[in-house]
Amino acid sequence: MKKTGILIGAVLALLLAGCSSKSANNSSSSKSSSSGYQITGSSNSDQYQNVISNGRYLTSKARGVGISQNSDNLLNLKSFENGLTQLSKTKYSPKDYVFREGQLLSSATVEKWLDRQSKSNSLGLNPENNGQTDPDKRNPIYVQQLEEQDYMKQENGKLVLSGVTIGIGMNRKDYYQKEQYGATFTTNIPQDKMIAEGRQAAVKVLQRLRSSGKVGNNVPIMIAMFQQAGNDSLVGGSFYSYTYVKSGSTINSWQNLDTKSYVLPTTANSSLPNDNDETSFESFKKQVQNFFPNLAGVTAQAEYNGKQLQGMHINITTQFYSETEITAFTQYLATAARNYLPSGIPIDITVKGSDGDIQSFLAKTAKQSTYYTHVFGSY
Repeated sequence: MKKTGILIGAVLALLLAGCSSKSANNSSSSKSSSSGYQITGSSNSDQYQNVISNGRYLTSKARGVGISQNSDNLLNLKSFENGLTQLSKTKYSPKDYVFREGQLLSSATVEKWLDRQSKSNSLGLNPENNGQTDPDKRNPIYVQQLEEQDYMKQENGKLVLSGVTIGIGMNRKDYYQKEQYGATFTTNIPQDKMIAEGRQAAVKVLQRLRSSGKVGNNVPIMIAMFQQAGNDSLVGGSFYSYTYVKSGSTINSWQNLDTKSYVLPTTANSSLPNDNDETSFESFKKQVQNFFPNLAGVTAQAEYNGKQLQGMHINITTQFYSETEITAFTQYLATAARNYLPSGIPIDITVKGSDGDIQSFLAKTAKQSTYYTHVFGSY
């Protein structure tokens, strides 16, 4: 746990290095603006600046609601949040907008929306319980998770709400129990039905946001649709479409997406969209294992947009015990990764011991050719 905390701190230090902050006056705020704030980060970065209000980071009021109710695959949450931010960058540039975690929708509101319709909850985005327990006859839970992201602009010493992104996570598999603590059953949801239910939910969410009075009629709203991975998947789900509504409460069109995550090494029943990427990873893995035979495993998660590789997360498990071994191994990894792994994409490498403790960490951005490295020692 100690090393995990250090890793998080190291990553935050990288993101916030050289950051600047700007404070504003303490005049009164409106529903769509804020004062008495600070901004962390740099506007020259490809990462968003973040809002600090009254000395504290503004956390989302409804982060993670719904994800634990129907899914044991926590990778869905990571893929959902990271992918949502990346999609938002296509409409809200980090150079022009400041990121604020969702403050418009409360946890109680999102819980009601994610619940079933009933006599006591007319706001449920999921159909009422029809009393059936057969997988093919029951009404499944279609809408599984929902997240809000706010994008602000600085105007006259205030942060003004200038864009909103809503992510809606949809189930292809709905897990349920016929009785409490009983066996788990699965309702499989056809893709076309998932898409149709998701679009209906998106219209309701858009209309509710506009009618709430918290989002001006001319504030753009992006709604992105996410297909959750099953509980047995080794990767998280992916976004399959989005809409961008500049004003009003009508959705006129949807933009399809072709993003998907893969696990490396691939199996006999799977392959990457680009064979060259698989060859690069296998070459890297072979070099590393030949040089340091005391490795329990080298695996990776790769994300694609169509056939274009977007990034890699690599995990390496070792049986090293001495800090000198870990240091030498990390130095070798930096060289091998630069020589064998694909360039022009963000890549991070986490080295763990057989006990799960993080031993070292390497990372680079899409524009970098060399890797930042850090070995976790003790005092």
